[in-house]
Amino acid sequence: MILFIKLLLAHLLGDFIWQPTSWVIHKEANKHKSIYLYLHVLLHGFLSIILVGEISFIPYGLLIAATHGIVDLIKLNFQKNKTKRTWFVIDQILHLVIITTVVLFYQNNNLSFFRFENQFWILMTGIILMTKPTSIFIKTIISIWSPESQNSHQDNSLANAGNYIGILERLFVVCFILTGHFEAIGFLLAAKSIFRFGDLKEAKDRKLTEYVMIGTLISFGIAILTGLIMQFLLLQLL
Repeated sequence: MILFIKLLLAHLLGDFIWQPTSWVIHKEANKHKSIYLYLHVLLHGFLSIILVGEISFIPYGLLIAATHGIVDLIKLNFQKNKTKRTWFVIDQILHLVIITTVVLFYQNNNLSFFRFENQFWILMTGIILMTKPTSIFIKTIISIWSPESQNSHQDNSLANAGNYIGILERLFVVCFILTGHFEAIGFLLAAKSIFRFGDLKEAKDRKLTEYVMIGTLISFGIAILTGLIMQFLLLQLL
C-alpha cells in the first residue's frame, strides 16, 4: 500500500504540481514533436524512482515513464476540444491502472536509499492531492456547465481567489477529520454558504449559483473522502 501511495505522490507531482500550463499548451500544439512531452516523461520516471527509493525499482520506474509517455501521446493525438474532459478522465485512469499493475508485480528487495516514515507519505500525498490536482479535476469535470457570464463576475474579485479558497477549505476539512473535529466541517460549509451564496444571490445569476454549488459540493466530498481514507491508513499503522 505504501508503494502505491509513493507512486501516486510521484504522479501528482509530475502531472499537476511540476507541470506548468505552458508545457501542456506546447504538447497539445506540437504533440510528439514537443520537447516538453519528453521532459514530462523523464520527470515522472525520476520522481517514481526517487520517491520509492529502492535500487531494484529503477527498471519499474523507467517502465512507468515509458508507459506514461505512450498514454499521454495517445491522448494528445485523439482528443479534441469537445472531448478533452473525457480524455482527461481516461488518461488519469490509465495512469492509475499502470501504477497499480507495477505495485502488484514489484518485488521489494529492501535496498533503500531514500526513506521516511510511512505516516509522512500518507500525509504528504493527501495534502498534495487537495491542492492543484483536485482543483484541476473539479474544473475539468464541471466545465460542461461553465456559465457564459462567469467571467463577468470575476472583475470584482481577486485573481484566482476562488481556486485558493477551494484549496484552503479542502485542507481544513482534511485537518478537521484527522483531528476528530467533524463538527467543524459543517461550520466551515455553513460559513462559506453565507458569504459566497449571498453574493451569488445578489448577482441574480441562477446558472452561476448552481455552478458554484456543484463545485463546492464536489470539493467538500473529495476532501471528506480523502480525509477518511487518510485517517483509516494512519490508524492501520498504529
